[in-house]
Amino acid sequence: MGKRGGMITNDIRTLRAARGEMTQQELADRVGVTRQTVNAIEGNKYSPSLEVAFRIARVFEVPLEQVFQYGE
Repeated sequence: MGKRGGMITNDIRTLRAARGEMTQQELADRVGVTRQTVNAIEGNKYSPSLEVAFRIARVFEVPLEQVFQYGE
């Protein structure tokens, strides 16, 4: 878990685009993490903590499952 090609994927890029091209920095500021962390999560190189995952979903005002997907 948390490695490249892991089982958790996300739609953060799509969600940022749907919010008028919200930047990674804007998302990072709203979530309380660094832009590098957002970049790593978005690139599926790092799985966020549950708390950060919920904070990201809250920024986009969508259910957690709309941001992150878990596949076998």
